[in-house]
Order: sequence, then C-alpha cells, then structure tokens
Amino acid sequence: MAEKKRSGKRSGKDPDRWSQDVTEGSDALDLEDGVFTWGDPARIARSLKRSAESSGRRKSSPYRSAMSMLTFYVNRAGKELDPDQRKVLERAKDELRKEFGRD
Repeated sequence: MAEKKRSGKRSGKDPDRWSQDVTEGSDALDLEDGVFTWGDPARIARSLKRSAESSGRRKSSPYRSAMSMLTFYVNRAGKELDPDQRKVLERAKDELRKEFGRD
C-alpha cells in the first residue's frame, strides 16, 4: 500500500493553522467558544464533558473524546501557550477525570 504524500497545501488555507482548524471545527465535539482560554479548570472540564456527551459524531467514549481534545490543544499550543494557562489546562485534566469518576 503506497503512502500518501502531503503537499503542505490545504485548499488555500494556511498550512500552519491545521491544528486550529481541528480545535475549532472538530467533527467529534462542538466546543464552546474560547473554552481553552477560561481560567477555571472545573468550568473547562464541565464544558468538555457536556460537549462530549451531547455529540453524536464522536467515535470513542465521551471521556476519551474530551480528554483527547484537551490534550491535543495543550500539545499543539506548545511553547506558545502561556505558562499560567498551561497550569489551568493541566488542572482541567484532573477536573475532567473527577467529572467522569476516574479520579
């Protein structure tokens, strides 16, 4: 089976913004605007849980979908993510585990 080669071009869109497209237009979750910029980890976790549980398009469990989206955002933001916001998002992972009874 031959590997697909990527040209780096996506129908006229900026190729450096593909992860933003995933975060904003995820086919699995409809996220609230600015959810990853909020300062309250518990609020972020509740919002992700609501989004994951209400989605009919996700392919895995609500917990896994929500945690995957959160982890994806943190990883893709990389060095550009404000250190204080990174701490909030890491705490949101703990809150998400509590929300799903996985603490």
